[in-house]
Amino acid sequence: MKLVILDRDGVINHDSDLYIKSPDEWVPIKGSPEAIARLNQWGYRVVVATNQSGVGRGLFGMDMLNAIHNKMIRVVTHAGGRIDAVFFCPHTDADKCNCRKPKTGMLEDIATRFRCDLSGVPAIGDSLRDLQAAVAVGAEPLLVLTGKGAKAQLDPRLPAGTLIFADLAAAVESLTP
Repeated sequence: MKLVILDRDGVINHDSDLYIKSPDEWVPIKGSPEAIARLNQWGYRVVVATNQSGVGRGLFGMDMLNAIHNKMIRVVTHAGGRIDAVFFCPHTDADKCNCRKPKTGMLEDIATRFRCDLSGVPAIGDSLRDLQAAVAVGAEPLLVLTGKGAKAQLDPRLPAGTLIFADLAAAVESLTP
């Protein structure tokens, strides 16, 4: 099985320092839905792994998070693609959970549910947290410069060997079968 793990905000859709709190605020980055469709055409299963501390902060509830994810899935489906699963952490840093990236709980849950080893699995993110979690489980970190990516690229803690791309569409092109 070929698997790819995508962060959501800043990778698939435009990010906001004020959080994406409703479907209206969820706006895809140009080319991202089509890039997901290409992954599916090439035989990849696409999984989203996203920190969503806005839930833990009380900025929006689970119904709203589900509505946002439903919009994302509809947009990707309209482009001819499919998201096989969405994993999320609703906690804040203060909760000290194991699922909030850069911790590995969410990615370990993906490995368990998909019955696979994440070694070498492409994990595409726009933040240092995404990349650190990927490296910790043996996945291949790919950084996109959309969202927080330009800032993450300059961080001295950027994992060695991280591949860097302009956006999700460019990262996906590098995975051409």
